[in-house]
Amino acid sequence: DSLYIQKLREAIKIKRRGKISKGILLLQDNAPVHNSHVARSEARACGYEILPHPPYSPDLAPSDFHLFPAMKLFLKGKRFPDYAALISEVTSWLEDQPGMFYKNGLQSCIKRWEKCITLGGSYVEKD
Repeated sequence: DSLYIQKLREAIKIKRRGKISKGILLLQDNAPVHNSHVARSEARACGYEILPHPPYSPDLAPSDFHLFPAMKLFLKGKRFPDYAALISEVTSWLEDQPGMFYKNGLQSCIKRWEKCITLGGSYVEKD
């Protein structure tokens, strides 16, 4: 296995403990490390389903339209003495979000995909 797949497997085991039997859907950007033939083949061999993601589509990335705006509001006006304090605060915030926060982001992503298809691949600004 490639280093990428090894790291991915480790992260999934930690974050999805006991839920792997339900299947894994991967939504990733088109970075070369994610989109290489080797990485895609190994991900499929692990039983992961890879969801398609058009190139240059931040409007279709849940992190860009759902996660980062909420995090930006949380961090607004805060100052941190060092990088470690920032990482600690962001990690705590991510862990404190209820499951519905992430579920809503993914459901919104589906709506955006559908809208993008309806618009013939055009940019989607709002839900």
